[in-house]
Amino acid sequence: MQGGGGVSCAVAGEAPTPGPRRRLGLTIDPAGDVEAPAERIGRLVRESPVVIFARRGCCMCHVMRRLLEAVGAHATVIELEEAAEEAAASAAAAAAVPALFVGGAPVGGLDGLMGLHLSGLLVPRLREVGALCG
Repeated sequence: MQGGGGVSCAVAGEAPTPGPRRRLGLTIDPAGDVEAPAERIGRLVRESPVVIFARRGCCMCHVMRRLLEAVGAHATVIELEEAAEEAAASAAAAAAVPALFVGGAPVGGLDGLMGLHLSGLLVPRLREVGALCG
């Protein structure tokens, strides 16, 4: 990746494609500008209905992705590589990484996601933000 970014992204459930990178609708470094970590986190949250910020290989992120997939939603997973970005994501979510955002609103970590799911509010919220069809 070029520019000053330390963020990589992948869409849950999709294998990386060889050759040129496919555009996912996320702009990691818009027009080559270098953003402050908090600005970058805010922009990424606005660009996708369901976003998980995590560290590479995070088992809690894996559980979060699997639960979301089980109800029919696919999260955009942003792997944070820099401490400043991790701190910004944690502060924005009011939770440690992994941090989940649905429709731009912080849900928290795995405990927040499980709380939404067990209360029956997860699926309606995902429908509300357009992350589920039907």
